[in-house]
Amino acid sequence: MKLVTVLGSPRPQSNSAALARRFLATAAGLGADTSSVYELNRLRYRGCQGCYACKKGSARCVLKDDLTAVLAAVEAADAVVLATPVYYGDITSQLKGFIDRLYGFLVPDFHTNPQPSRLAPKKLVFILTQGHPDPAPFADIAPRYEAFLGRMGFAERRVVRICGVGPDQPVTEPMLRQADDAARRLLGAV
Repeated sequence: MKLVTVLGSPRPQSNSAALARRFLATAAGLGADTSSVYELNRLRYRGCQGCYACKKGSARCVLKDDLTAVLAAVEAADAVVLATPVYYGDITSQLKGFIDRLYGFLVPDFHTNPQPSRLAPKKLVFILTQGHPDPAPFADIAPRYEAFLGRMGFAERRVVRICGVGPDQPVTEPMLRQADDAARRLLGAV
């Protein structure tokens, strides 16, 4: 299984990145190709420009920037791992800009087409971390993005959500084991 990992935190040593790295280590140990990892904050790219070129003649986003290779990797992957902290009640702007660019994979009549995506069916792991220890705040984030990403072609979706972590509150071993478990489930080793 070929995995593509997209890290949405602006901090390379963030808790969401630590969970993603643990997930990848477990997945690699089970035979997955985990070599495609992209730190969005290190890339130069623009968000969706609303030009609709992807709906009027091109089968993908026409912008040429650092996300071009990432989008191609997503298209070729069997599964995608998205990792982000919660910033101001949502995913980071880095990850939101990336997700907006996935719009290029939707067919022109995606609102009514039973096959709305040009992507072959894929699996998704969505890793979310938040500083607030109570899981009630921000509980709407994963379901909101899961609904859109499901139409995008991510038929099988898993969420790893960790609450009560931050720059001074790193992830703990029991939290990291949740990433291990998600990797084993994704690869059918459970």
